[in-house]
Amino acid sequence: MQPEQIAHGTVGTFTYVILDTDGKDAIALGERECSLQRRYQKVIEESPSTGISEKTRSALFDAACRLATATKYASAGTVEFLIGPDESFYFLEVNSRLQVEHPVTEALTGIDLVRAQIEIAQGGKLPDAPTPRGHAVEVRLYAEDPYNGYLPSSGRVLMLDWPSMPNLRVDTGIVEGSVVHPFYDPMLAKLVTWGPTREHARRRMIDALSQTTLLGLTTNQTFLIEILNRNFFMTGQTFTTTLESETWSKPDPPDVAGIAAAQALSKRSMDTGGSSGPSD
Repeated sequence: MQPEQIAHGTVGTFTYVILDTDGKDAIALGERECSLQRRYQKVIEESPSTGISEKTRSALFDAACRLATATKYASAGTVEFLIGPDESFYFLEVNSRLQVEHPVTEALTGIDLVRAQIEIAQGGKLPDAPTPRGHAVEVRLYAEDPYNGYLPSSGRVLMLDWPSMPNLRVDTGIVEGSVVHPFYDPMLAKLVTWGPTREHARRRMIDALSQTTLLGLTTNQTFLIEILNRNFFMTGQTFTTTLESETWSKPDPPDVAGIAAAQALSKRSMDTGGSSGPSD
């Protein structure tokens, strides 16, 4: 396979845990599809992957488990592969830790990977190998302007309101009033949705993003919704070059952030008896 062909393939990630007493047992917890990237940073991740066959999926699981047992790895970890258009796959690297995206695997399997990792470190047994159920989608909410060369954004979070809905998980370290500096990774939060089908998970994520209020700095909130609504995503045709090869135009205001903010302000006003802020 030529390098330009590989570059248009998908990146499959595979998480496993292994018993640390004899280094012989490993289980596969499913692959995570992370082709949608910008500057080699993941933007959207999902599981299971729509870009591989069951035969390839089984081969990925087997390869990852064999690597784990051969190295006597004893913990939770992720083996990454690059997959070509013909579904040939190539080893990329091992992340010998829990990745940012581990909630995707947790949503699919029902296994608390943090707890499993700690128990294994203490000599515990591997959890039972589950059958993954449904579909999970994760987006990374970044402090950056995707319509201006992904220019980083900084400032104070003036208003923050996360949605509350079934099968939505929000992992974040910011609160209203937090100051986002330009010196660190721009990721503000991870949103993970689960659904019985990929379409359910996709629509739930669009709803979650549309109901999120985060004002005070520029984010990729609208960009994420646009990706989820594009035909390439709905048909599962996602590659490592997709975001760079597509044409993106900044939408006319009001965008989803402004609409969500108006709704959040209205709700706050109702909760406080008609006052949206402190009285003089």
